Amino acid sequence: MKPKRNQRATFLGAMVLLAGIALGIGFGLPSQKVAAGETVVVYKSPTCGCCKEWVKHLQQNGYRVEVHEQYNVNPVKNELGVPSSLRSCHTAKVRGYVIEGHVPAADIARLLKEKPDIAGLAAPGMPMGSPGMEGPRKDPYDVIAYGANGRTSVFASH
Repeated sequence: MKPKRNQRATFLGAMVLLAGIALGIGFGLPSQKVAAGETVVVYKSPTCGCCKEWVKHLQQNGYRVEVHEQYNVNPVKNELGVPSSLRSCHTAKVRGYVIEGHVPAADIARLLKEKPDIAGLAAPGMPMGSPGMEGPRKDPYDVIAYGANGRTSVFASH
């Protein structure tokens, strides 16, 4: 029995999709597409386990990570202009933006794709359930966009 024309088209479409997935072209996660080849420079304490887990999260999403370990990260935060109300345990830089705290890789990918006129993104505090802070519960939290002028807005809600 010969397959109908629309069955052949569906089958061929599925084969193209599978080939694209196998080759890794055009069908990856948004964070993987943008992250390919991006280097994130991270400043963190050598003793902080959640920071280490966040670095792994970035690497698993296609980012290259350059880690600078120092016991006091506040001088970096001050130099980069991270508002005290938005601070967390680690600070990072990528393509001219500052990333403060446990910001998900997908939000960083969106930032790099959209290129908004902001200083950076922050996940203030250490929200349970955010990348690197996985545990027995997942609390809702916002990723905040902030500008050099002090203005803030919600970039993403998780």
